[in-house]
Order: sequence, then structure tokens, then C-alpha cells
Amino acid sequence: MWKPGHRARAVLAVLTAAVLASGCDSVRGGEAGTGVSRPSARPSPVWNAHPESIAAVGDSITRGFDACQVLADCPEVSWATGADAGVDSLAVRLLGRQGAAERGWNYAVTGARMADLPGQMAEAVRRRPELVTVMVGANDACRSSVSAMTPVADFRADFQRSMATLREELPRTQVYVASVPNLLRLWSQGRADPLGKEVWKLGICPSMLRGADDLTEAATVRRQEVQHRVQAYNAVLAEVCAKDERCRSDGNAVFDYRFGTGQLSQWDWFHPSRDGQARLAEIAYRTVTERRP
Repeated sequence: MWKPGHRARAVLAVLTAAVLASGCDSVRGGEAGTGVSRPSARPSPVWNAHPESIAAVGDSITRGFDACQVLADCPEVSWATGADAGVDSLAVRLLGRQGAAERGWNYAVTGARMADLPGQMAEAVRRRPELVTVMVGANDACRSSVSAMTPVADFRADFQRSMATLREELPRTQVYVASVPNLLRLWSQGRADPLGKEVWKLGICPSMLRGADDLTEAATVRRQEVQHRVQAYNAVLAEVCAKDERCRSDGNAVFDYRFGTGQLSQWDWFHPSRDGQARLAEIAYRTVTERRP
């Protein structure tokens, strides 16, 4: 027979074991002893609609070429980073006028094609921007002939290389990708202006705009080939972008925009005017700030 002290210690040991066992089960189910599950922490959103700095890469459209004066860049009216009040660029909308001047950088180059984008991206990376805007591809389609257009496979490889260049240094930087404009609509709108057609004869986008009044079957087929290539480029831009959780394409909004002659440069009827730049800024801002699932 146990002495009373031994019996008390034995009972205490059994009760302690029971409490510990039930306590472990309760903790696994939620807060200790309550059986109530703790809600899991809500993941922070991947996309930030209000980045603090912007770098732009691309071609003459992003440089504001022929928007202010003939045959000259005019970056102050750039849809991406310009300071012009009438354009209200993406940078101004997101950062304010002072912020855009201090933390908005334009590395686009007039005449650039997709093959030039990796180099531009490498320059942009040095600034460590929170958002990079991409608009390139028109010059890949606007060549001396249909056969001279950039092959789709090369276009894809260079865009993938550009994204890889960015991601090697800046895995969290966001990317906005604009689609290539509708060059067939450009032809149909600009050819209505006699002066525009004369300017095109100087060699502006000959693959699409050469012989503006030529409606023969051969000319129609040529223009359709250029249009199909632009659509293929846009598919590549959207596909590559979709594989990166911090990349947003415009969903073909630039390509689908039904611009008129008022959005075209009065000097070449090809590049965007100030008004055209403003429309591009609107599309970009809407894409960057919209809510998505």
C-alpha cells in the first residue's frame, strides 16, 4: 500500500500528462485550449499600383519623335515619362510632376527594334526603378520589305532576354508592356491626307505605307502580311509577359485604339502627336492601376 504522499504525486503526474496531451491537440487546432483555428495571414498583393520610380524603354514613340518639331525627339511629351501638362504622362500621374522629374528616366531610342531592348533594359536596371515601361515592335514590322521584317522567333528571344536581364538584378520590379500599334489603321487613316501620302514617299514604314493609293491585290496582300506580323508580335509580348507575375500587358489596348489623324504627327502622319501621346498615357495608367484578381 502507497503512502499518501506517493499517491498524491502519482495523481498529479496523471493529471499533468492529460493536460499536456489535450493542450498539444488544441494548439494544433488553433489557439491553445480553445480549438479555434487562427486565420492565415493574407498574402501581400504582388502588384503595386503606385510605384515610386519609372524607367521607360522602347523606340521613337516613347521618345516623342516628331511630336514637337520635325525630325526631332521631344521626350518632354513622352507618354511614359514626359512633363508636358497636356500629355499628363504615366510618370506624372503616378509620381506627381516633381516626382516624375526626379524619378522618371527615359532610355528609349528612336529607330530601336526589339534586338536593341536588352541593352536598354541593362541601362534602366542601373536606376533600380520600381516600374519599367516597354513599347517596341513597330520598327520590327516597318522595314524596307516584308521579307526584312524581324522573324517572330527572334522577336520572342530578344524580349525574353530583356526580361531575363531585368530579373537578374531586379526580381521585384514591375513591367508594363504596351502592344504594337495598328499599322494597317495607320495606313487607312493617313492616306486620306494628301500631304501625309507625300511625306510617306520619303520612306516612312515602306512595308506598310509604300504606294498608299495602290489597291492592287499584291499591295493588299503585302499590307496584310505586315498586319499579321504585328499581331504575332503582340501575341509574343502578351505571352512572355503573362509568365512573369510582376508584368502586365495592355491586353492589346494600344493596338485596338481607334485613333484618327488628330492623334498623328502633323509632320509625318506616323508618330503620335501630343494628343496621341496623351491617349497612350491614359491606356498605360489604366492598365497599371486597375484591380485584377
